[in-house]
Amino acid sequence: MATSSVNGTQFSATAAVTSTGTKPDSAMVLGNNFQTFLQMLTTQLQNQNPLDPLDANQFTQQLVQFSQVEQQLKTNQQLESLIALERSAQTTMALGYIGSKVAVDGTTATLPKDGMATWSFNSPKPASATISISNSSGQTVFAGNYTLQTGEQKFAWDGRGKDGTKWPPGDYKITITAVDATGQTVAVPTEVTGTVDSVDLTQTPPVLSVGGQTFTFDKIKRIVSR
Repeated sequence: MATSSVNGTQFSATAAVTSTGTKPDSAMVLGNNFQTFLQMLTTQLQNQNPLDPLDANQFTQQLVQFSQVEQQLKTNQQLESLIALERSAQTTMALGYIGSKVAVDGTTATLPKDGMATWSFNSPKPASATISISNSSGQTVFAGNYTLQTGEQKFAWDGRGKDGTKWPPGDYKITITAVDATGQTVAVPTEVTGTVDSVDLTQTPPVLSVGGQTFTFDKIKRIVSR
């Protein structure tokens, strides 16, 4: 239980675990401690020596400390409320993405059974690039040399290697190594598109599942369509 002691005019209180094993509410502990302090203060004032009165500065310091703790508790409560509101907003936003087709920062796209694996990329300047594609085991299944123009472009792969091998459906990763006319390396960020099929609300922030991959909100570039 809470313990308190008087040493001269100093008051100290510590919150402990109750007999039920639960931690007391901080505001309640503070309120009980403050009431105890006032009772002790009143008793000391009633019984003080008129020829040697108690130092009022010490009482003032104790009152200031209680005030500071109370303000901190209120600040913490307000922060908890703001965090709860933010989580609620994130949950609402995440659920709104379900069924939407989105573009996200990423290098891995899914090759369907009948269709193409497609990536988008944005080159900041004209460049010469080697584009390679690898499977989930890290094996390179396709590679080719291309000329990139400035701006957004797409790269579609039909699942066939340079030797004509038809690779099975699955996830494939693209790597773009580019240089400009002076031989300087050019960073070319890539995007993939897919439909948000589920949302994991147990994570903070919530995590979106797109084509079997998971992404947080900051990875989403834009909503393509519903």
